[in-house]
Amino acid sequence: MSRTITASGPLTRWRTIDLLTCAFLGVAFGVAYWAWALAYTVPSNFVSAGFPPLGALLNWPWLVAGIVGMLVIRRPGAAVFTELLAAVVEALIGNQWGGAATLLSGFLQGFGVEIGFAVFGYAVFSWAPLLIGGFLGGAFEAVYEWYSYWTDWGWGYKISYLFLLGGSVAIFGSLLAVGLTRLLANAGALNPFPPGQEVREQRAV
Repeated sequence: MSRTITASGPLTRWRTIDLLTCAFLGVAFGVAYWAWALAYTVPSNFVSAGFPPLGALLNWPWLVAGIVGMLVIRRPGAAVFTELLAAVVEALIGNQWGGAATLLSGFLQGFGVEIGFAVFGYAVFSWAPLLIGGFLGGAFEAVYEWYSYWTDWGWGYKISYLFLLGGSVAIFGSLLAVGLTRLLANAGALNPFPPGQEVREQRAV
């Protein structure tokens, strides 16, 4: 994401295709989240056996939807909308945390990502907002989990978990989101969106 191209500055007006694409991404990621919920428990228990906060290193995939939604749509609310819809789909399919907890996590995760881009006025879609938004999304989720799941932890564990989750989302989540967005753009699936425009302009050079 070394270049940023927008048609006329920050994009604020939502189009029908933006809503439909966010919905598609939310559904796709919701199914992926459900599958990851089934698969991650064993490796997470293994990784966190010696130091429980290390389990955060396997939780970052749950925040990728919001990042991808923002990179593709590039409008205020895209991260919250995509992440929350993914949480709705995951909750409807069924997971071990229940619907209310999943929806609250989805909102907090998307809201954290949203802040990273809002700081730059939704006009920059490079590594700075990605890293800030990814970290904040993970940090918000970590604080929620302090009081929901890790109530017996001391502050050393809690702070470690926050930085591990925030950092892993910022790095691994951003890398995966950028990779997926570029893959979709190069395949021509994002032609109506800024990432597709970037690819067309690069090929025209």
